[in-house]
This record gives sequence, C-alpha cells and structure tokens, in this order.
Amino acid sequence: MLKAAGLAVLVLLVAFLGYVSTREGKFKYVRSDLIQAPKDKIYPYISDLKLGAQWSPYEKADPTMKKSFSGPEAGVGATMSFEGNDQSGSGKIEIVKLTPQETVELKLTMIKPMHAENLVTYTLTSEGDATRFTWSMEGDGGFMGKLVHVFIDVEKMVGDQFVQGIQNLKALVEAKN
Repeated sequence: MLKAAGLAVLVLLVAFLGYVSTREGKFKYVRSDLIQAPKDKIYPYISDLKLGAQWSPYEKADPTMKKSFSGPEAGVGATMSFEGNDQSGSGKIEIVKLTPQETVELKLTMIKPMHAENLVTYTLTSEGDATRFTWSMEGDGGFMGKLVHVFIDVEKMVGDQFVQGIQNLKALVEAKN
C-alpha cells in the first residue's frame, strides 16, 4: 500500500513537472497611460535613475530600500544597485540604450527573490499636447519562472506595479506642468 501511494505521488509529480515544462517561459508585460505633458517634461524622470526614485512604485513600497549608484549620473551606463524587502527584492538596473525624448532601455538583473535578467523599456509617444508613457518588461523566466507562473499571476502583479508607477509619474509631471 505504501509503495502504491509513493508511486502515485511520483507519477503526479512527474505529470506536474511535465505540465510546467510545457508552459511558455518568455513573457512581456506592458502598461501605458496618457500624461498631460510634453515629452521633454517626462524624459528626465525616466533617463535618470535618481529622479526615477520620485515615481517608482518599488520606492513607495519599500522606503528603506538600500541603493547605490555607479557610472554616469544619467544616460547609458548609469546603474543602481538595490537591496530591499521581500516585495522589492535585490538586484541592479542599468540604462543600456537611449533614444533621447523617445525611449530608455534598461537591463534589470534580479538576485532576490530569484535570479532573472529582463529588459525594461520606457517609451514616450506624442499624442497631441500629451504624451503616452509605456512601460514594458520582457524576458525568459526559464523553468523556475514557469513554475512561479503556475501559482502566481505574475502578469497581474507586475502590471499592477507598473500602473502604480505610471500613476505616480503622471501625478508628478502633471503637477509641475
């Protein structure tokens, strides 16, 4: 009887791991909103990691986050290492590519809660007198990412964080515009 139960558990575990391995590992999360300001009023907040702290949802969730900066003040090569609570995790973010007044690409390397390397992109698109700000993140979570996605709606969780950050940026910029 014990052997049969052990065999049943083993079969279920193999089936579950098989299911997890068939899930898509690559992801892309995107959120955007219209900000009532021109691109040049928004761009400094997305191309300077220190200014980004003023609207980051992660800063608001973890005001005691430890940060250190290296490289140039802003632009390509600017890097921020961070160590925060369970919600923020730890890792570093580096600006890797800029198209002035249009896009900022960042490499996000997470160490905790689990290792991951993702591409984060901020895009500014003019819409009349306003600007559409789009925040996206894409990567490949590998097997561990697939496993996490089985139990947690990561798209919703990250998407909600992006929406909060966009709302923070919108309020900040529109108040100064």
